[in-house]
Amino acid sequence: MGSKHNPSGNRTRSPVSIFIVIGLCCFFYILGAWQRSGFGKGDSIALEITKQTDCNIISNLNFETHHNNVDSIEPSQLKVEVFKPCDDKYTDYTPCQEQDRAMKFPRENMIYRERHCPEEEEKLHCLIPAPKGYKTPFPWPKGRDYVHYANVPHKSLTVEKAVQNWVQFQGDVFKFPGGGTMFPQGADAYIDELASVIPIADGSVRTALDTGCGVASWGAYLLKRNVLPMSFAPRDNHEAQVQFALERGVPAIIGVLGSIRLPYPARAFDMAQCSRCLIPWTSNDGMYLMEVDRVLRPGGYWILSGPPINWKTYYKTWKRSKEELQAEQRTIEEMAEQLCWKKVYEKGDLAIFRKKINAKSCRRKSANVCESKDADDVWYKKMETCVTPYPEVTSANEVAGGELKKFPARLFAIPPRIAAGLVEGVTVESYEEDNKLWKKHVNTYKRINKLLGTTRYRNIMDMNAGLGGFAAALESPKSWVMNVVPTIAKNTLGVIYERGLIGIYHDWCEGFSTYPRTYDFIHASGVFSLYQNTCKLEDILLEMDRILRPEGAVMFRDEVDVLIKVKKIAKGMRWNTNMMDHEDGPLVPEKILVVVKQYWVGGGDNSTSAD
Repeated sequence: MGSKHNPSGNRTRSPVSIFIVIGLCCFFYILGAWQRSGFGKGDSIALEITKQTDCNIISNLNFETHHNNVDSIEPSQLKVEVFKPCDDKYTDYTPCQEQDRAMKFPRENMIYRERHCPEEEEKLHCLIPAPKGYKTPFPWPKGRDYVHYANVPHKSLTVEKAVQNWVQFQGDVFKFPGGGTMFPQGADAYIDELASVIPIADGSVRTALDTGCGVASWGAYLLKRNVLPMSFAPRDNHEAQVQFALERGVPAIIGVLGSIRLPYPARAFDMAQCSRCLIPWTSNDGMYLMEVDRVLRPGGYWILSGPPINWKTYYKTWKRSKEELQAEQRTIEEMAEQLCWKKVYEKGDLAIFRKKINAKSCRRKSANVCESKDADDVWYKKMETCVTPYPEVTSANEVAGGELKKFPARLFAIPPRIAAGLVEGVTVESYEEDNKLWKKHVNTYKRINKLLGTTRYRNIMDMNAGLGGFAAALESPKSWVMNVVPTIAKNTLGVIYERGLIGIYHDWCEGFSTYPRTYDFIHASGVFSLYQNTCKLEDILLEMDRILRPEGAVMFRDEVDVLIKVKKIAKGMRWNTNMMDHEDGPLVPEKILVVVKQYWVGGGDNSTSAD
């Protein structure tokens, strides 16, 4: 019999002790995994360190180093489709405003100049080439006054508008002296006259609409006064006018006052103008004035310069009779009165009207009030000959729809639509949290791409803008953001305008109303999750490529499975791509995909701009 002290003897363990050891191991394993997940709030020290960590080394967030999706994909799915360049004739292709298609539609009410997008079988599945010799635009503010001829090789406006000081051709650049048909002394002098009546200088006026903008010199010179313009003009015989505007770094879209409502919410603009825009204001019983009234804020200003103002001086030049022009001006003023607008200024070529702040201060006769309860429901909706009612007020001094703070305080103040609970699912608290989140995201973007926030990226687009948090966090005189609210997303565009930002409604299953190569940087957060079951992802990506400038950048933020699909398509588009983790670490399923479009041009010359 062996002694119990004999080390070579058999030892037995109690089942209870084994169970306890296994239980403790499981407990500590679960505890460790819980704290690692970021939800272990009991460890206050670790939590505080996590909050303070500055993730400056963005390369460590490379998602590709620890996530491989190849094993889960069939070999047949791995093949990348390579998109070929389109023919050089498509250099200025605008899918929904093409001339050949436009001519098939009626000219009545400018219907043929509205959006008419190609059917699925007509869509181009190729990459739009830049013109030979394309160069990166001049940085702002020099870009306001100069454009490379190679980028927009169209000289017709230099001839057509030679005496009006729109644009001049000098060597290999276009020069924009700041003139216009109704301000031959320059946009600055014209705006000075406006500022003698309209409070432009103190931040009361922030958003401005230019209808029939030409090359957008009015908007270009408003920008230095901290007023953010939205300009539009049709793609017509005034070749490339909107393209010139965007090449200069001024917000603009291809658009027209025709038969369809403008793609903006009600009460969007603090100021709107027509400077010899040739819009027939008195036709269709004043329907176009009523549409301007819909998008003009209570207390906002409408500026009219050009026919019929100052008809006594110009009736011979305009080749119209005194009686006709006098009657036209009288009709405009009567319509303005019906809209609760008051003429506050008329001198020389200029008349200024102000919209009253609410219906209580309005003494108009009976007017045809629009029956629709949603004045923001505008996408492909027919314009109507009716007046959009003011929001209700409780006193004669109250601003209908809510009073706005002066800019820049307006940018982060609580927007009236949110304060009144008019945006479903958005509270004051969630709005403020959204602002904090986007400040954090934008700081991350700037660490990833140090050019963001500089004059290198002047024209910026947010494809799914939400409450405008991205644009607000990025706000700077060096750039502007076109905030796009998808038509299938929650309608938040009214909030964006109340913040003093600009934007547009759009359906990303269709082409955007702009020329190719008009944006330097595109932000796409949640876009492809939103649209993945609605239209083809490759169609959206090809449209992004069309509107993105050579060597421009895209920042995607979306679920990992969606971005894997996006990256696969992007590999065939002459894009350089890099996938990164979320700022909060690899366990967050949302990722960031960074893209830079390669430089290449039509005609086979694919040297880089650096070369």
